[in-house]
Amino acid sequence: MARLLKWLSWAMGIADVLIGAVHLATGMDSVPGAGSPGPTVDSLMRFFGAIFLGYGLAWIWVARQSPIPSRAVRLLAGVFFLGGAGRLLAWAALGRPNWFQLVLMGIELALPPLYFWLSAADEREVAARRRKAEESSRTAARPTSQQVARVDRTPQGRTNFATYRTRPKGW
Repeated sequence: MARLLKWLSWAMGIADVLIGAVHLATGMDSVPGAGSPGPTVDSLMRFFGAIFLGYGLAWIWVARQSPIPSRAVRLLAGVFFLGGAGRLLAWAALGRPNWFQLVLMGIELALPPLYFWLSAADEREVAARRRKAEESSRTAARPTSQQVARVDRTPQGRTNFATYRTRPKGW
């Protein structure tokens, strides 16, 4: 689960950076079926391209964290979901958009629940590894029935802990 979350976070980040860069560089020409609405809307589209590029960088930052912070995943997934909800509102208000916009809306509404479900996977996995490491270090510190712990004092007065086997290995 943690690997899937990491992979999806990287994929989302890279895709969003690329999409944002294309929108920033080409403006309205990057929107299928949009035509040429003029310089004001083109300026707005390029601005949103820069915002989307930054959103992708945020996903990349999240993917690089260890563990991946679940709160950040939920926040970014929630923003993505709001984008899909915005497309849904536009459809209801103005009519059916280009087929490609419908595909994007489907992705924007379907992926966030998956991200929400996976959001804490990496944190849980790291916590489980820490618990396991702590348990193994605690059990390794205890002498077994074949070992005996001995405490010696060095000539400088320091305590010297040592573990000695009571019988040879392999007996």
